[in-house]
Formats: sequence, structure tokens, C-alpha cells
Amino acid sequence: MNKKIILAAAFSVFAFGSMTAQVEKQRGALESYSYIEAQGGAQLTFTDAKMDKLVTPVGAFSFGHYFTPVVGARLHVNGWKAKSGFSDIDKYYKWNYVTTDVDLMLNITNMFCKDKWKTLNLILIGGFGLNNSWGNTELKEIVANNKVDVPLMWKDNRLSHNIRAGLRLETNMSKPLGVSLEVNANSLSDRFNSKTNDHDDWMVTGMVGISFRFGHKYKSVPAPAPAPEPAPQPVPAPKPVPVKAVEPAPAPQPAKVVVPEAIHEEAFYEICISDPDKEAANKLQKVAEFMKRNPDRNISIIGYADKNTGNPKINMMYSQKRANKAKEDLVNKYGIDASRISISAKGDTIQPFAENDKNRCIIINGK
Repeated sequence: MNKKIILAAAFSVFAFGSMTAQVEKQRGALESYSYIEAQGGAQLTFTDAKMDKLVTPVGAFSFGHYFTPVVGARLHVNGWKAKSGFSDIDKYYKWNYVTTDVDLMLNITNMFCKDKWKTLNLILIGGFGLNNSWGNTELKEIVANNKVDVPLMWKDNRLSHNIRAGLRLETNMSKPLGVSLEVNANSLSDRFNSKTNDHDDWMVTGMVGISFRFGHKYKSVPAPAPAPEPAPQPVPAPKPVPVKAVEPAPAPQPAKVVVPEAIHEEAFYEICISDPDKEAANKLQKVAEFMKRNPDRNISIIGYADKNTGNPKINMMYSQKRANKAKEDLVNKYGIDASRISISAKGDTIQPFAENDKNRCIIINGK
């Protein structure tokens, strides 16, 4: 059962990635998107103790949105355990905390690059929020059992501010899945670690994250302007023809009736497949031969998808991919002029065949 779930999840990620790439190619440049992210790493809270003994794990979860290729914002929650201590008696203690921040994100890479959504993006982070700390029982035991003169700044829990600044390195944002590396510094109340140093406590965190992106929006691509028609060339006046003796015209021959050559081909596909199989490839070769014999003829390619599989959005995407792939093969493999081929996609809105599986197809017509 677990293997089936893993395979289904992998297939879903692959299908979503293919669909996103196809949509980006058709719609133009990516403008905005939303994401959720899980992170994990380590944190260090600075104090008058040995730093190598103060590192603790940290986890985080966030929801964010990029309004433009440069500006974004997120709601970020992180926490677990923090650690402090007394180096003179070699005693250390832990307590629990959770921090909730609202962060502004500025994509520095996209600020200075003409082409947006690079493979790697450097992002500046700045934000503020609240921190809640609790569970400093270990410190109370150290104070009770050792000669430590430290005022306990909170007993059960402590609510304080958090001010954050940091940097983030993130992979291509147009993809549905992303990986990030983030380092940030957090300024908290002097009472965060249960003892006072007459200045704010500082925490540094380093985390690796995995994000899932969704809700991508793209710029619309205007249709190309039609090419101007060439101006008519002047026709030279005919030269005078010398008059010859009129010879009797031969008896008229019956005119030959020329029937224009036409072609109609149907190619069928398996579920989620856009590349033609051997039978479909043979049909594309017939179409290419027809167009070479008839250089003044054009063809149309219409892609379809069956209604009993997937959903309308997915089916429209696959029908478009099948039509695009057929045109690409005719142009690249057989040297057909792309302007002679028109393509369209019907998804599952039209079912040309009564048998459901036959509707995973393309239909080519030309005459």
C-alpha cells in the first residue's frame, strides 16, 4: 500500500511539473505565485557561555506569496528548544520557544537581472513578530543546587518581540518544488534566556527547506502581427507579335478533370502520452509526403483527450501537447514549413469517437 502511495505522489509531481512548464511556455513570463515550505536546521542563542554547547535543532513552517518577481511576503513560524548556561560551573539548561514572524522578502537577483526567475535566487529577508518562551525548569534547578547569583526574569513563560534580518538562497521559482538555504539573525528581549545582560538576546538560525509552489500567474503573450503583403510589381507591356497566317485549329481534345488530392489521418495515444508511437509516426510520414507533393496545400492538426480520464484542465493540456508534438515532428523531422500547419486543442470538450479510448488522439486534415 505504501509503495502505491509513493508512486501516485511521484506521478502527481511529474504531471504537475509538465503542466507548469507547458503553461509557462504558452502564456509567457511568470509574474507571481504562492508557496508553503517546511524547514529544518540549527540555532544558536548567544550568551556568556561556550558557543559549541549552545547549538540546538530548530524547525519551521511558512506560507508566502510573491506579488511580483521582486517583492514577496510570508508568515513564518519556527521554534523548538533554545539553550544557555554558565561556563564557570559548566552547567547548561534548555527551554522551549516558538516565534511567529511576518517577513518581507526582496529578490535581489531579479532586481538586477533582465530575465526573471533564474536557476538560483538570492533573497533578502526582514521582518518582525512575537516570541513565546516557556519551560525553564532546568535553569531553576541549577540556581537551586548551585551558588549561582542570577535573577530569574520569568517563571512560567515569557512573551517578547522578535526582529529578524537574513539571507536566503532558493532554486528556480517557476518550478512546483523548490529547495532553499536560509540564514537569519533574530533580536529578542533581554529576558529571552531567563537571565539579563542589559542588552537584547541574539539568536542565529540556519535552515534547509523544501517548498511547494502553486497559483502561478503569467503574462499574456500578444498574438504576432500579420506579415504585410508585398506590393504589386508593375507588369511590362507585351511586345508586338508578328501576324502569321492562321492555320486551322486542331480538333479540341476532351479536358482532363483534375481532382485535388486530400488527406485525412487519425493517430491514437495512450494515457498521459504525447509522443507518437510507431503507427502514429508512420501516419505523420504520410502527411509529410502529401505536403511535399502538394507545396501549395496546408493542413490542420486538432488534439483531443478522452473524457473518462483526468479532468478538463489536465485533458486540455494533454490535447495541446499532442497537437504541438505532431507539428514539431513535421517541421523538425521532415522539413515542412511551420506556416503551413495550424494546430488547435479541444481537450475533452469534443469526443469525435464513440469509443472512449479512441478520443486520446489527433486528427489531421488537408486538401
